Amino acid sequence: MTEIPAPKNMQELLTRIETEWSALIALVEKLDGPKMLTLDAGGWSAKDNLAHLSAWLKILLGRHMDGRPLEEVLGFSPEGDAEWDMDVMNQKMLEHNQARSVEDVLAELKDLYAQTMQRLESTPFEDLLKPRRAEDPDSLLLHSVIGDTYEHFAEHRETIEKVLNR
Repeated sequence: MTEIPAPKNMQELLTRIETEWSALIALVEKLDGPKMLTLDAGGWSAKDNLAHLSAWLKILLGRHMDGRPLEEVLGFSPEGDAEWDMDVMNQKMLEHNQARSVEDVLAELKDLYAQTMQRLESTPFEDLLKPRRAEDPDSLLLHSVIGDTYEHFAEHRETIEKVLNR
């Protein structure tokens, strides 16, 4: 797979985000109740995928952009002294959102998307080119924005499409 170069300005970034968001929402609107809850090969439903996207938008806004602790941003923490890693985080997010309704998950995702876009629109593009962590000069905020928005939307849209096409 060919890697697409990062956006060079805010308009390009916002356009990429909006394009993938629109594709995701158009797909979600095609799903009826049973399809929203049908499990994919990995054991996740479309609802689970959407809740997962919400959690990562919370992380983008709260952790990456505001620097707040992950436990505060997500409202839960790993059990014991477990280190936060992707597998632990994703499993905890899945468990945390299981009892929520499809409507609640979708409403939250749409709200977080609007908050994210509003925040990005008011952020100078140059700020996105700064490292998130001083000890890691390659940890650009832009990379987190890309990974938690349009790349993530595309990844989960493709996962949901597989369930829809079954």
